[in-house]
Amino acid sequence: MTDFIAIDGPAGSGKSSVSKAVARKLGFGYLDTGSAYRALAWHVLAQGADTADAEAVRSAASDFPLALGLDPDIRTVRVGAADITDAIREPRVSGAVSGVARVPEVREQVNRLFRTLVAEAPYPAVVVEGRDITTVVAPDAPVRILLTAAPEVRAARRAGELAGENAAAVAEALHRRDASDSAVVDFLNAAEGVEVVDSTDLDFPQTIDAVLTVIQRRRGVHNG
Repeated sequence: MTDFIAIDGPAGSGKSSVSKAVARKLGFGYLDTGSAYRALAWHVLAQGADTADAEAVRSAASDFPLALGLDPDIRTVRVGAADITDAIREPRVSGAVSGVARVPEVREQVNRLFRTLVAEAPYPAVVVEGRDITTVVAPDAPVRILLTAAPEVRAARRAGELAGENAAAVAEALHRRDASDSAVVDFLNAAEGVEVVDSTDLDFPQTIDAVLTVIQRRRGVHNG
């Protein structure tokens, strides 16, 4: 049975880049759960439906042939025959994700998909990152981590990723996303048994090392 390495955290915490690096270093798979919700938002928009309409989202989700690659270096996203790896990063899709992600039945469906992907993965473990992985998707995972950082640090990092963007505007957008997403799931506070890695004062390599330390210790305890 493939292990879940569950990593949650807010926008700008570094969870995507850190999770990919950790998976690469350990030879594990990597699952960016946000890609699934982005893909569904793309799918709803491609059908000409409104992602703010819960019924339209449920209808689109009922026929959603999603395929996600788990290789940390080759992250393909397909819906049916369409390769939408790049398309899901378009602003129109980013703006539609929250409407899709807040429909409870859709979250349940997508969460079942995540569990199946991990169970059938050809890796000893899969690093799965998102918003509610440690609490809802894999509450019994041997390794559960909340990766976080101070809001101003997260905003500065996100602004650095988005070259040319106004730092204040990025900070405001990040705050709005936190507020919107936290209405659906609490990803800012660690549940019981979840270890917190606070990267506020850590650089990228130090954050990777901190996460690796937790994984190695937790899997050692689990396997022992």
